[in-house]
Amino acid sequence: MNIDSIISTLTAGGYSVATAESCTGGMIASTIVDVPGASDCFNEGYVTYSNEAKMKNLGVKDSTLMAYGAVSYETAMEMAKGVRKKAKADFGVSSTGIAGPGGGSPKKPVGLVYIGCAYGDDECIVKELRLKGDRTTVRTSATKEALKLLEECINKIGE
Repeated sequence: MNIDSIISTLTAGGYSVATAESCTGGMIASTIVDVPGASDCFNEGYVTYSNEAKMKNLGVKDSTLMAYGAVSYETAMEMAKGVRKKAKADFGVSSTGIAGPGGGSPKKPVGLVYIGCAYGDDECIVKELRLKGDRTTVRTSATKEALKLLEECINKIGE
């Protein structure tokens, strides 16, 4: 994953991207805007740490949060689709997970992260990650994986 290449491809294609982050706390957006010229393709980003923020800003359904929890495939999908729609972006990237050191459970351990990317005609890819390391390592790894997923989705548009 080369962030400069991702930004160049988005800009050259006239595409835009928006982010919806929970466990990464803005690291995906920050990595994007670290690249000169990112303003040509980056619309906006949301750090929606609480369930209320996910519902208010991204349109995540209360029923989804109640049934599956904030750290779930379903929530990551609704976050990605919601930010894409709200920002009127071509791509919506999301992250939600448990960075640790606390907050994990046997069913949802520390390092469990879901990343999503919405694009095209209501397409959305969500990936489950099982990351190892301390809080910073989990967040950094999730950010890298989310940007790899964005790159994958950009390539699908070109197919």
